[in-house]
Amino acid sequence: MELNILSFNTQHCMNYITRKIDYESVVNLIKELDADIVGLNEIRGEGDLFEYEAQMEKLASLTGYYYYFGQAIMVCGTGPYGNGILSKYPIKNVEKIMIPDPETKSGKQHYETRCIIKATIDAGTDITVMVSHFGLNLEERMNAVQTLVPALEREKCIFMGDLNTTPEEPVLEGIRARMTDADDYLSGKLLSYPSDIPEIKIDYIFVSPDIKIKYADIPAKVVSDHRPYIAKIEI
Repeated sequence: MELNILSFNTQHCMNYITRKIDYESVVNLIKELDADIVGLNEIRGEGDLFEYEAQMEKLASLTGYYYYFGQAIMVCGTGPYGNGILSKYPIKNVEKIMIPDPETKSGKQHYETRCIIKATIDAGTDITVMVSHFGLNLEERMNAVQTLVPALEREKCIFMGDLNTTPEEPVLEGIRARMTDADDYLSGKLLSYPSDIPEIKIDYIFVSPDIKIKYADIPAKVVSDHRPYIAKIEI
């Protein structure tokens, strides 16, 4: 079985050019890349704040996919915000794993509570799909990896997301010890952020060792502030 896996930070579905919420551009990207399973970051849920809508429900309606929204925080107490999964195949079970905040905060970037979605997807065989958006500070990313690694499955497991980490950072070693990095299959040193003139790569797809990666790409698409990351896998 072959599947196209897409990791995409949507910047709450805001079009990077028009600076307006634009569901159609996200949906068109998913269709163009023929994605079977999509991990999405920076997704809003329905709330009292302006433009806080049920974004996963809207995207699912436009694609015809199954969906799940995993809230990580409430912005200003009333705006749900987190990660999501879209899938052509039924989502059977979902667990939201909260990443603990660092006890000490020595970083200079904004701190934000994060989470990991862990879902079982029935694609003819059960597949574990995990999605996260790591924090900006090293302590947050270390906590994220320490939370993620014990939750990984040894077989038929995919992990993806915006990890706010460049490939050379040692914090990724714990994940690479358990999983195959799709970066090894990119044609060259492709970057993912910002989408118009990318300077760094902070978006990732990892798979368990039993899964074969056929190819990986970061297409030069300007939809949100991140470029999409696509990988074709064989299970």
